[in-house]
Amino acid sequence: MGSKKVGNQTIVFENGPYIISGHTIAGPMEGQGPLAASFDTILKDTSDGEKSWERTESKMLEKAMREVANKADIPLDSVDYLLAGDLLNQIISSNFAARQIGLPFIGLYGACSSMALSMAMGSMLIDGGFGSKVICSASSHHETAERQYRLPTEQGNQRPMYGQWTVTGAGGVLLSDSGTGPKVTTATIGRVIDYGETDVNNMGAAMAPAVADTIINHLNDLQRQADYYDLIVTGDLGSVGLQLLLKVLEKNNVKIPNNFNDCGVMIYNTEQDTHAGGSGCGCSAIVFAGHLLKKVYAGNLKKILFIGSGSLHSPTSALQGETIPAIGHAVSIEV
Repeated sequence: MGSKKVGNQTIVFENGPYIISGHTIAGPMEGQGPLAASFDTILKDTSDGEKSWERTESKMLEKAMREVANKADIPLDSVDYLLAGDLLNQIISSNFAARQIGLPFIGLYGACSSMALSMAMGSMLIDGGFGSKVICSASSHHETAERQYRLPTEQGNQRPMYGQWTVTGAGGVLLSDSGTGPKVTTATIGRVIDYGETDVNNMGAAMAPAVADTIINHLNDLQRQADYYDLIVTGDLGSVGLQLLLKVLEKNNVKIPNNFNDCGVMIYNTEQDTHAGGSGCGCSAIVFAGHLLKKVYAGNLKKILFIGSGSLHSPTSALQGETIPAIGHAVSIEV
């Protein structure tokens, strides 16, 4: 069998999986944004009846994984693997959700790139013949992330204008070796890039060079131009990171058509005062599995390059003065 790797970092799938369903659960603030109609469930409050926000996040993720199988009319026990990731220490939202479901589980940590990473890994499993159905998912919760990475929201600390708002949400897609509709055709696995950013509020600046590196390698590996895609969407650079990304690409002689966007920019209205936009694993998960996937199913988009961006710092590394490493993972989805 010939190699499926092309160029430096890209895998071309011979039998790329079909995306046969997607399911999304959004928090109340996300349910007030411009993409509200694309979400399957919108929570009335950030607790959803649980005694802690961490339990709420795990509950959201578990429900998203169960419902994505129900939506495809697939028995949950016919799924070969669950792939999931989140932001919390030891990815407890994913671990605890998988505990409740009881299927073979692979936990992933790519920070906010976890949704794209799970789709890349799930596609490899199916293309390699190691399974026929894989659920790929990710979650985040504004309150759990703020408590872990910054300061408890009860303190009312002022965020800088270039800061982003962690999305409360969980999303998942079901990949299958058979079906109809869009397929995952390639994956470009990113490298860890660190340009020396130390401000943990400025994640867009930290992640933009890593996303640019992945996009450049993806296009070079496949000998494509950016206009091959109807949409190139990142998640989640926010407005600051997206502007920086475009500047980096221009300096590297990438011709930029009018087809770039970012999940963190798309998910909130400017009136919602999220400053630079959304972030968190759940941001790209619910934007992709909801808004974008519905556009693909409707025939409005036929070729998407989806690049998840991850800021790979921890509270400990930030307190110790370490710089912020970042990564970008890409998957292409084509009809």
